[in-house]
Amino acid sequence: MQAITGVFKSRDEADKTANELRSLGIAEKRIGIVTPGSTAERLEAGVPVTDTEDPGMGRAMGAAVGGAMGAAGGATAGLAVASLAVPGIGPLLAFGMVGAGLLGIVGAAAGAAVGDSVEEGLGEGIPHEDVYLYEDALRHGHSVLIVYAEEGEQADKAADVMQNAGALDLDTLRENWWQELREGERAHYQRDDRDFDRDEESYRRGYEASLHTQRRGKAYSEVEDDLATAYAGTVLDRPFQDGYERGQSYRRKEVENR
Repeated sequence: MQAITGVFKSRDEADKTANELRSLGIAEKRIGIVTPGSTAERLEAGVPVTDTEDPGMGRAMGAAVGGAMGAAGGATAGLAVASLAVPGIGPLLAFGMVGAGLLGIVGAAAGAAVGDSVEEGLGEGIPHEDVYLYEDALRHGHSVLIVYAEEGEQADKAADVMQNAGALDLDTLRENWWQELREGERAHYQRDDRDFDRDEESYRRGYEASLHTQRRGKAYSEVEDDLATAYAGTVLDRPFQDGYERGQSYRRKEVENR
């Protein structure tokens, strides 16, 4: 199976694309949607609600889907739905047994236990280093659609369906995310008379490295060996370290603000 994920500006766009994916013969249990959901929407739908203080998206998804999905009502296109609130992101609705597939969690209907955390489940889903992009997309009101397709022709067709439907690709998500932060980071960096334009590439690399799910909440000194391996051939200079520390601060603020 190959996990194929698309980000859409609205839930309607994600729903329409899911219908096209079904026409390829992809089983219902292998399609899921994660979308922002308000408290009113959750209550109106009568779906289970899980609130969590854990800053990791995966643990929250695992709790909500594992504990509530099987008996949940309020379905979209026949999909069960669970609801949860994730610090740093906000209230979310997960449609389908693989609605949590955003985090690499395979639905129980597919014969696998729902994972306890994003760190344990990403083997079949999104790489650890990309999770923050999907979190940011959800914070901006976008919806995420994930499908597990058979490798080869079906996966290729599913990817084409996503692209033709206007799904935002990772490069676009990454640039949108950084451009939103860039001027603020420039001002912060240049307070000590440092040259942001000269150091931006290394600073940004360190910033993004800190958002890897396995490094969240860890000081630079705790992951220095890991970073040296992950970025072999790259000089981990002072701008990189500053970017790493700033990325950790960014993550903490997102969680605290939401």
